[in-house]
Amino acid sequence: MSGDPSRAPRRLLFGGDWNPEQWPREVWDDDVRLMREAGVTTATLGVFSWSVLEPEEGRYDFRLLDDALDLLHRNGLDAFLATPTASPPPWFTLAHPDALPVSADGTRLTHGSRDTYCLAAPAYREASLRIATALGERYGDHPAVLGWHVHNEYGTQCWCDHAAAAFRTWLRARYDTLDALNSAWGTAFWSQRYGEWEQVLPPRATQYLHNPAHLLDFKRWTSDELLACFTEQRDALRASGSTAPVTTNFMLPTWNHLEQWSWSREQDLVSLDHYLDTTGPDGEAHAAYGADLARSWAGGRPWLLMEQSAGGITTWGAGGASTTAHKEPSRMLRNSLSYLARGSQGSLFFQWRASTAGAETWHSALVPHAGPDSEGFRTACELGATLRAVAEMAEPPVDGPVVEADVALLWHAEGWWALESGGLPSERLDYSDAVRRTHRELYHLGMAVDVVEPGADLGRYRLVAVPSLAGMDDATVTALHRYVKEQGGHLVVFPFTGVADQNLRVVAGGYPGRLRDLLGVRVEQMRPLVPGEEVRLDDGSTGASWSELVHTEQAGATRRYLGGGLSGLPATTVREYEGGGQAHYVSTELAPADLRRLLAGLVRGAGARRVVGDLPEGVEAIRRRGARGSFLVLLNHGPGTVTCAGPGLDMLSGQPLEQPARLHPGGYLVIKEDAGSSHSDAWQVTATDTAPGG
Repeated sequence: MSGDPSRAPRRLLFGGDWNPEQWPREVWDDDVRLMREAGVTTATLGVFSWSVLEPEEGRYDFRLLDDALDLLHRNGLDAFLATPTASPPPWFTLAHPDALPVSADGTRLTHGSRDTYCLAAPAYREASLRIATALGERYGDHPAVLGWHVHNEYGTQCWCDHAAAAFRTWLRARYDTLDALNSAWGTAFWSQRYGEWEQVLPPRATQYLHNPAHLLDFKRWTSDELLACFTEQRDALRASGSTAPVTTNFMLPTWNHLEQWSWSREQDLVSLDHYLDTTGPDGEAHAAYGADLARSWAGGRPWLLMEQSAGGITTWGAGGASTTAHKEPSRMLRNSLSYLARGSQGSLFFQWRASTAGAETWHSALVPHAGPDSEGFRTACELGATLRAVAEMAEPPVDGPVVEADVALLWHAEGWWALESGGLPSERLDYSDAVRRTHRELYHLGMAVDVVEPGADLGRYRLVAVPSLAGMDDATVTALHRYVKEQGGHLVVFPFTGVADQNLRVVAGGYPGRLRDLLGVRVEQMRPLVPGEEVRLDDGSTGASWSELVHTEQAGATRRYLGGGLSGLPATTVREYEGGGQAHYVSTELAPADLRRLLAGLVRGAGARRVVGDLPEGVEAIRRRGARGSFLVLLNHGPGTVTCAGPGLDMLSGQPLEQPARLHPGGYLVIKEDAGSSHSDAWQVTATDTAPGG
């Protein structure tokens, strides 16, 4: 059974996690009054309430949830009702100590936090299924239940004996025979050949480096086993007769244990928890990145921002130390609209009211510790009013994607996992950084961007970038060949991509072995650079982290190294095909401004269209398609005022844009465009004099 996107909400949602179990009953009434004042439509309920709902094994107490859902419904509010299986209660861990997770070094973790379970432990799976079934049977037809929120931020890993047995079962289904597994993993190296299935263990802590194919398969198994956890609960909710959409919240950006394409196909609604990880201006590009990922995983359809932070940005330092900086109200508003413009069906937060105890006491909330007489709550009210004004955007288009993009990035979780295996030519190879770096510069160029699954048909895109994908299967290689040779597409490939097959076995004869013929180059040597070392190119660009000794065979050099041991040799290349297709290769990590310049040239050469023509620095433009037209969202993240001119209706004021509108720093516009004006040259956005009084 797969997901059914037609079940997804067709309106904008606003609200967040509400935890009535943390508060006395009189606070509930105040919460609901404030929700209505702020324009909240939806509360996420029950995420971490297992110990309240099932205080003893097999004994359920739903009185709290009955009262909370009835209260929401009486006040015209909806709920995403969660299954609470991300945090088993203390009685479970005492009754089933074998279901506690074991780390790679063999340490069995103890209760005292969230996610203390083994994903493969029969007792955990059975208990999870029981409570999901009980919730479905009791609340499947409750009028307040808008949707089901299964679990929370799946991603827990385990290396125990339960995991080992399930991993072996998965491997037998994948490879059938030990000979096939030994061949795929290259176990002739270091005397690792397996003679019995029982000899195969999870990649637990060991003396030195793990077999990278072993690590990669364990990641694949973990994703598949967690997906089985999800689908078991989803199917139980469905069996209760509930027709409400079922989702679970993906989590980015700093860790990734799920293969999102397969997961998305099993959900009625793709949802994402997304938290900025920088206080600088890259935060806006990061919000766009998360939204583009979620929309693309959803197949171009609407998705839902399930969590973001209301007023804090947490950055992480050495040793896991964290600092939470203040998020300015205007930034929260602009970020919310950026997600919305890129297809979100609303803006939900963690959390509604700030907790006064527990591990996340200091997490920001729409109602902060100071209460409603606060900047935070006033900002929530402003966002609620804004979402009401632009509600028409939520009606999905009759056909086609909610955002039209000419440019796409290839994305796959296995590319991320491959660069976590250790023993690589450089410790500075970082999948997430490579993809974000490329997306960031396309964002600054004003491009709408999709991400695409390896092996997918790419024919609708004018430019496709592959920032990083070390291992490639045959379907991916075939799709890239077809895109360039038959569909006339423009492809750009970056270093350490296509060097191996899907099991990370290197393709010999020169890099990148899987794409060598398509690109028309043969890389003889990888030459990683040490921190602080740079290479220069003959167009003035600089590169860091990486360089290569490249031979052009059917390709031509477009930039060459200047100075050093690679002087005069190709740095970037292109192979041109009949029919207009082009395959570009970049052999170094270009500095941000240089990467932007390279991508700008590729965008022009491919004929890819910007959302709006030239934009002043710091201004973001994105167009969302709807059932009754297109909507242009303009966000001013920069320090100066800009002027916006074009045909349409200002949805916030309700007035036609008959005169150019001034967009001050931190400001935003949402415009319903006149018919036929949804193209880049219909709008002009220009910088305005920002002198005092100007």
